[in-house]
Formats: sequence, C-alpha cells, structure tokens
Amino acid sequence: MRTFCLGLSALALSGCETLSYYGQAVGGHLALVGSAQPVAQVLADPAAAPALKEQLQVAGEIRDFATRELGLPDNGSYRSYAALGRPYAVWNVVAAPEFSLKPVQSCFPIAGCVAYRGFYEQAAAQRHAAGLRDAGNDVVVYGVPAYSTLGWFDDPLLSTFIGYPQADLARLLFHELAHQLLYVKGDATFNESFAVALEREGVRRWLAAGGRDAERVRFREREERRREFAARVEAVRGRLEALYRMQLAPQAMRERKRDELETLRPLVAAVPALAGQEPNNALLAAYATYTDLVPVFEGFLAQAQGDLPAFYARAKQFASERSSQGPSSAPRP
Repeated sequence: MRTFCLGLSALALSGCETLSYYGQAVGGHLALVGSAQPVAQVLADPAAAPALKEQLQVAGEIRDFATRELGLPDNGSYRSYAALGRPYAVWNVVAAPEFSLKPVQSCFPIAGCVAYRGFYEQAAAQRHAAGLRDAGNDVVVYGVPAYSTLGWFDDPLLSTFIGYPQADLARLLFHELAHQLLYVKGDATFNESFAVALEREGVRRWLAAGGRDAERVRFREREERRREFAARVEAVRGRLEALYRMQLAPQAMRERKRDELETLRPLVAAVPALAGQEPNNALLAAYATYTDLVPVFEGFLAQAQGDLPAFYARAKQFASERSSQGPSSAPRP
C-alpha cells in the first residue's frame, strides 16, 4: 500500500482538541524540522556514510526532475535531511464503525476533515487506538515514513525513507510534492488519489528519461500486481457495503463480515507494508482513500494525452465540481 500523509492537520488544531495532542503534534514537527541539515552540508561531511550520500544525490536529481519535468513546486522542500532515529516519521490511527466503511473523521481549521490522526510516538498512537476500539470501532495503526505540510514548511528528506530503492524514492517525493500543488480542504480521497495518479505518471517519466529499462519493467510488474490487489479488495468492499445496508441481527452481520474479511487475510499478509495488520473496516477505509479516484485521474491524464498542465487544469476543475456538488459527485468529461 502506498505511504499515507499526515498533512498539516496536526499543526492546525481546533479549540476542542486536547492540549496533549496539540503539544505532541507541534513539538514533534518542530523537533523533526529542527534536526534537518542542508543536503550540501551532509554531502560535505566526511563522517557521513557513502550510501547515504549516494541516496541524497539521487534525491536531488529526483527533486529537480519534479520541478523541471512535472511542474511541481520549486521550493526548499526535500533540500535538507533529517535523521530521526526511529522507523517512521509518525504513526497514523484510522477508525471505522463496526458496520461501516466510512472512517471516523477528525476535522481541523486548515486541512479540513481527514480520516486519521497522526502521532509522533507509537505508544501515543496505540493509546488513542485503544480508546477508539473501546468505543466499538474497527481500528488500524500504521507507520508513515513521510508527510506533507502542504508548503507551509520546507519538508526535509528523512532517514525513514532515504534508503528506499530509487523508483520508490521518486514515487514518494512526487506524491508529497503533489499535495503542495493541489490540495482540497476536507476531501482526503481527492487529495490522495490525485497524488497517487501523479506519482505513477512521474515515476514512469523519470524512469524513461534516465533510460532505466530494467527498472521500468519491474515498475510495470509492480503496478500490475497493485491493480490486481486493488481489484480484489474492491470486490470485498462492494460486498461489505451491500451487507451493511441489510437489516440483519448484529451477530449475523458480524459472522458474514468476518467471512468476507477472512478472504483478504492472505492478500494483506503478502504485502510487506501491511505485515501484521488485521483486515477490518478501518484498513479498507484507509486503503480506499488512496485508490477510489485514481481511475478518474488516470482518465484525465489519458484525455490530456500526457499534457500535464492540461491534466492539472482538469483536476482543479474536478475539485471545484466536487466542492460544489459534494465529494460523491461523478466527474464530467
């Protein structure tokens, strides 16, 4: 599964949010950006590992490609590096009711409503998750290697992802920069699906430009596996949505729900990023945020015949349509 973005929400809390959550969000982010060093300084450090220097140089090439070839923002993001000393930047918590695939929303003044809460400490995320479970929700907690502050800060490269294979590193950077280009307050499915569609197109172009033929083959194979996975997950989601509309006794509903989710267990177990996760409504809701509108955006790309400015214009038009008609509105060709 694609990496998930914390966004700016954790830094823009409403008055009803707890002081502890506000403190960990602001303190955690300031500590993260405060530990960043300019990439040039790390490259000049004789004590820095050669492998790290190599990856930082590749990241710089990807960053320049993003601006030059994809029209993504040209700013200070991903021009610095921070070593965090932990496996993830944050841990996200997603919850959904027992008989619903709609995630529990958290709403913030700047980012709008999002389907998760992010924590800089895993223990804090697990405590929040326990409260949501006690309330009867399905819950999933997962680590996030990177997040976007939507251009409000210069987001650094992080130790949590700098060691990724080059195509995956490019995918992540294109995804996060896409949020800086286009972000719709309160419409997480739009935002993440747009970023996923753009990251895929960006990686295809980056691999082609570099003559990385072998990597292009592997990328196409991975994309095909992702599409197969998405199709099978979507089939289960469709059956669960139909089930949850039925007027069944709770125990009968639970049994049928359990049977459907069990069919996903081997699929989920085979995905390294989902290792150890329990198939449940929350996991399906989180996954849908990053996949539901990807075919729509890929259709826009095809209509634009690869012209990215035309694609961006159509995506912005679609954003306006969804804002005026509601997030469930269908795109118009």
